[in-house]
This record gives sequence, structure tokens and C-alpha cells, in this order.
Amino acid sequence: MGKREDLNEFDKGQIVMARRLDQTVSKTAALAGWSRSAAIEQLNWVLPCKTMDDIPDIHVKYLRKCRVAGKGRELADMMERRKVDILCVQETRWKGSKARSIGAGFKLFYYGVDSKRNGVGVVLKKEFVRNVLEVKRVSDRVMSLKLEIEGVMLNVVSGYAPQVGCKLEEKEKFWSELDEVMESIPTGDRVVIGADFNGHVGEGNTGDEEVMGKFGVKERNLEGQMVVDFAKRMDMAVVNTYFQIREEHRVTYKSGGRSTQVDYILCRRGNLKDISDCKVVVGESVARQHRMVVCRMTLMVCKKKRSKIEIEKKTKWWKLKKEECCEEFRQKLRQALGGQVVLPDDWETTAEVIRETGRKVLGVSSGRRKEDKETWWWNEEVQDSIQRKRLAKKKWDMDRTEENRQEYKELQRRVKREMSKAKQKAYDELYTRLDTREGERDLYRLARQRDRDGKDRVIKDRDGRVVTSEESVQRRWKEYFEELMNEENEREKRVEGVNSVEQKVDKIRKDEVRKALKGLKSGKAVGPDDIPVEVWKCLGEAAVEFLTSLFNRVLESERMPEEWRRSVLVPIFKNKGDVQSCSNYRGIKLMSHTMKVWERVVEARLRKVVEICEQQYGFMPRKSTTDAIFALRILMEKYRDGQRELHYLFVDLEKVYDRVPREELWYCRQLETGVRARGSTAEDVEVLFGSDKIGQD
Repeated sequence: MGKREDLNEFDKGQIVMARRLDQTVSKTAALAGWSRSAAIEQLNWVLPCKTMDDIPDIHVKYLRKCRVAGKGRELADMMERRKVDILCVQETRWKGSKARSIGAGFKLFYYGVDSKRNGVGVVLKKEFVRNVLEVKRVSDRVMSLKLEIEGVMLNVVSGYAPQVGCKLEEKEKFWSELDEVMESIPTGDRVVIGADFNGHVGEGNTGDEEVMGKFGVKERNLEGQMVVDFAKRMDMAVVNTYFQIREEHRVTYKSGGRSTQVDYILCRRGNLKDISDCKVVVGESVARQHRMVVCRMTLMVCKKKRSKIEIEKKTKWWKLKKEECCEEFRQKLRQALGGQVVLPDDWETTAEVIRETGRKVLGVSSGRRKEDKETWWWNEEVQDSIQRKRLAKKKWDMDRTEENRQEYKELQRRVKREMSKAKQKAYDELYTRLDTREGERDLYRLARQRDRDGKDRVIKDRDGRVVTSEESVQRRWKEYFEELMNEENEREKRVEGVNSVEQKVDKIRKDEVRKALKGLKSGKAVGPDDIPVEVWKCLGEAAVEFLTSLFNRVLESERMPEEWRRSVLVPIFKNKGDVQSCSNYRGIKLMSHTMKVWERVVEARLRKVVEICEQQYGFMPRKSTTDAIFALRILMEKYRDGQRELHYLFVDLEKVYDRVPREELWYCRQLETGVRARGSTAEDVEVLFGSDKIGQD
């Protein structure tokens, strides 16, 4: 690269953006505790670096360069415009084995290796994502998805065969992998293969009438014979060759004056009657040389009413960090409560008035899922440029003149420039926000969301069978958590009794509540009562007075508000083990923030009377488990220098934070201080739905 002053403004902007990106990666890695390479991978998309009577079109395309900026979104737009629901893609060149949204509600399941060669994938419309039961990533040339569509099992296989010049061993490996995938699919399941086989099956079908039609292109070669032999072995049919259409709609590959057919769709011979159409679509510019093959298949299914996922509309409590919104909220709340900031004696009424006032003053979310999170920089200028490029490609396909070719090439370059400009503008705004605490939090949240979306989420029951329906999934989570939270590790049963001592408990003071409120962080997910801690912080001293009065009533009556007893249980994958096993998820409870304030007040009092040994490092103020690890390391070095033996004992208690020994805790507490629990010493945790004690999210 030349001197800085020799660069144009666009190149200078790219250098500045690269430096800002480097700073952003470092910040995100520090926030999330990731390595630098992991942060770059997770930020790859954030920053530059119905009753079904038929299954819609299954399209196969060979994409030479999926890594071109914005190609994923362009692909999604093409699928939406062509009404494509399932698409097989090859040579994606994305490394890793994940799933990612590409815009417009479409999701790509892909597999690729670090060599940045080959790569296969399957793109699904969002209505089909919930139907995925299993993803098999065999290699960077073969992968498959199993879907259940209204009781019908459909297996979609994407393949990319080695080119003509590749070694025979590589070709044999590909066909062996494809054979293994087919043999693993039950005979009664539907199968559709969309692949770039890099072979010519040719015109005519003499001797091969059972597996192909007459309408191929040109003559058969060795690779094409492999396709035919595979179809015979697996009782499949080459769908492309059964429809008598113009040769232009049979040619799947065009380059340098050469026209041929190398991309095919295969299905079981018994399902050929369900294929109503199969042809090549011309005029699309997503791929330069290969052209999209379209197939329409009808599935006979049982008509069922599909459950609709409703997203709850949420109050925009985050607006309370703006002083003008906070002041307006206080005034409207005071008016709703007849001149008072909060009612002194009624939690239920006060809570409902707070929620209603928040909805009116701050507004609520739309209740719809946000689409296009991965192409948030997309704008009308980019979309218009891509539309003109597509029309130029169609014009060149119809009339291959040098003038049309140059026009198409120029529009290709213009699309890249428009995408780069749109990205740079969006990134400049993002970098400005990164200078704030909220901006860093948003970036971290987006990266974590991408990490979650990239995993294949399918749950198995206790017998190892994949569950499909919403009811079955909820029932499995309920069964798992109910069993987990009410099971304790083995221990000796306590038979001796302990004398209890009646003690007078001091009333809760305002300074205790004030300290507890100050210790709670803002911006956390709310519990079922939908009242965040930001509300109490906004109300200031009036909230302290109300909560102090409320907590004292709870203390005297020995009864909490019913809303506090409910929570939402969210399973979070531990990033290790089988993603389909419930045991590899950690349950996170979203509780009432008001109850958290109460818990902090009680915890602060308990810490004054509970003796905790100095060797306890976890969950202790001004201590960290890293301190203990450092001490152990120093100890090891000392013993090694002195050439003395050192023995460590490590105890790993399984599910220790879920299997809480409630009776043992109360026994020890009563033995030491004489304080005992009112009523039952250990209640089972209920996991219900509807009027849940613990709800499932």
C-alpha cells in the first residue's frame, strides 16, 4: 500500500474503520471473557471482518463466492422474491459448523473447514426452522437436515462432488459419505438431494429408464455415470431429466461459451409422482456461472392447526434512564394514585398502577421478533443497486454482447461500493455508541445472541427420542427441572431434634432498603411482575419509604405477595456436551426485582450472624476464586522448589446449586442460632404452566 497521502478518501476511511474494529474486538473480548479469535468470530455479522398441503420449492444452487459482502442478504432477497422455502447451497466457504440468520427471516445451516474451500449448507424459511429435528454435518462436501412437516419426515441433503480433475480417492470418499447418509435414513422418510455433482448424465435414458428421464444436456461423462449408479443403488431418480422444457431451462452452468448440466435434484423413485415441476431459473445474479434449479413437491399431510408463537409486548422501561421520561413517569404516577407517589399499604394495587402508568408513558414493544439482525446496515440504495445488477445479468444472459457484459461488470462493482459505503456509515454510528456504557452492553448482547442463534436447538426426552411438538418440549422441560430441583444428594438423615429459641426481630430500616436498592444493577431482565428496579430508583425516597413499609408487613405477617413467588425459568446451554440433552443446560430464574431488594435486605442481616470460614472465596465480597487458584499455584511452586510432596483433593458435586439440601440448611441454622423456619422445613419446588410458580420461557 502506498503512502497515506496517496490514498483516496474511501481507502482512508477503510483504514480508520479497521482501527476502530480492532478496538471493538478487544472491548468485546474483555466484556465476554472470550479470546480475541472467538470475539472476532462472534462479531462477524455485527461488524465487517399454517397448515401445509405442500412443501414449497426446493432450490439448488452452486454459489462460487458466498463470502462476498452482503451475499447472504442478497440470497435471502432472492429466495423471498422467488417464494423459495428450502435451498441447498454449495461452496459456501464459511468455516465452522453453525447456523446463522441471513436476513428476511431465512436461516442458513452450514458446515465448512478451516481451509476455506468447499463448504455446504441448507437455507430454511423461518416457518421451517422450528421443524428441524436433526442436523448431520458429515464433511465440507455432505450435510443433511431432517424436518418434520405435519407428521411427514423430510430429509434434505446438500452435496458438493469433487471436480473432474480431482483425485479418484477424493471422489470415492464423497460417494462413500453420501451412501452412509442415505443408509442412515429410514425407508419411509422422504428424501430430497440438492447437489452440484460436477458430472453430466447426458441426454437420453436408454438402459437407465428407472432412474432418469430423457431430457438431460449433451453427452454423459464418467462423473455423470457415478450419479446414475448412485441413483440405482439408492432407488433414487434424477428429477431434472423428467421434464420436457427448453434447453435454456435445463442448463445449470454457463461460462465462457460453455453450457452444460452439473447441478441436480434427486428424490426417491416412489415420490416422483409428487413432483409437479423442475426447471432452471435464469436471470438471477447471486451466482455468476451456476444457475438455480427449482423443484416443487407436494406432500400429503394431516391438516393440523399450527400453534402460533405469541411474543409478549414489553414495557420500554429502559427509557427511565432519560431524566425527562423519569420526571413524566413520576408525575403521571402521582396523578394515578391521587396525589401520592405510591400507596402506603397495598402492593397489588400499587404494582398494577405502576405497570399501567409505565405502558402509557414509556410505551410498549411491537410484540414482533426483530428480523434482519445480521444485515442491519442494509438500505434502499444497496437494494436498488442489486436490483439493477440482477436486470443487467438477465439482459446479458439473453444477449451475450460485449456491451451487455461490461454493463453487468460495472454494476457488480457498483454494488460492492454501495455495500461498503452503507456498512461504513452504519459502523461509524456504532463506534460512536461504543464510547458509552449502553453501547458496549448492546454490542455484547448482540454477540451473545449470535452465539445462541448459531446452535442447533433440539431437545430429547429421557429415553433419547427427539421431541417435536411445543407441548412435548414444554412437558420435557417441566419434567426435567421438577425432578432436578427436588432431588438432593445422598446424606445422613437427621433424627435428633434441636431446641428453638424465640427471638425478636428488629424492624427493617430505610437505610437497609436504600443500600439494597443501590446494590442492584439496572438493565437486567424483569420477572413475571414486569416491574424493574429502575422504577424504584426513579421514584427515589418515596420508593424507599414504600418498600420499607411493605417489607415490614411481610416480616410481621410472614407472607410474601403472590407475585413474588413466581419466576420464569430460562434454560441456558453450558457450551459443552450434547446440545440436545436437558442435563447440559443451566436453569436461570428471572425473579421479581422487588423480591431481589427484599432478599438483599435479608442477606445483609444474615451475613452478620453467619460465620463463614476464611477459605471460602466464591460469592464473597472483595474475594474471588482466582485468588484461591493463585494461592494454590504459589503453594505448588514452593513445594516443587523444596522437592516435597503435595497432595490435593478436588471434590466436584454434581448439580450442587440445583440440588439444594433445604432440610440440612435449616437444621444447621437452627442448631447454631436456634432460629427455625415457620411451617414446613422444606417445600418442593413446583414447576407448572399457566398459573406457574416457575414458568418456562
